[in-house]
Amino acid sequence: MTLPRLLLGLSLPLYVIDQITKFWTIHRFPPPWEDSYAAIIVVEDFFHLVRVHNQGVAFGFGNGTAWAPVVFLIVPLVALSLITFFWKRGLFAHKLAKIAVALLVSGIFGNLTDRLVQGFLLVDIKSASFWERLSNGYVVDFLAFKLPLYDKIVPASGGWWPAFNVADSCICIAAALLFISGLKEEKPETSAGTAS
Repeated sequence: MTLPRLLLGLSLPLYVIDQITKFWTIHRFPPPWEDSYAAIIVVEDFFHLVRVHNQGVAFGFGNGTAWAPVVFLIVPLVALSLITFFWKRGLFAHKLAKIAVALLVSGIFGNLTDRLVQGFLLVDIKSASFWERLSNGYVVDFLAFKLPLYDKIVPASGGWWPAFNVADSCICIAAALLFISGLKEEKPETSAGTAS
């Protein structure tokens, strides 16, 4: 499985789905400051479609801070460089690891595109400087799930897991696949050792 094939066959379609769903979200819902919880209720008290602007990372860490837009523009670029470095050295040899890389690339590019583009689409700051609009970039999150007992862990959440998007899902699945591929790579060495 070659990298170009994976990127075209898996990363690109997921990236397109991610961007389509995000642009649908910003056109379907008002900005969060106009309506703090406009939602389409898909399944009552379980699954809603919403519009959340996230300048931070997972669980909104760094959201609304001055440093987040800069840091979280740099982090994806570093991650992409590391993926390229490790791929060239053959560290993603297992099939699951290669699929994980394709998912990671899709997720990283999906959220990076948001950070580079969404600030420029905000009508309220269309006359602001280039840097101000860039620094107002955010990731569009829209999938909201209410989880049993989550309100016991994070009472302020009301039981709602932080909203996420397709790119976030790709990154989480990629992390799980990398973990599993790491375990699978150890097994052949163990069985080879016992056979001799």
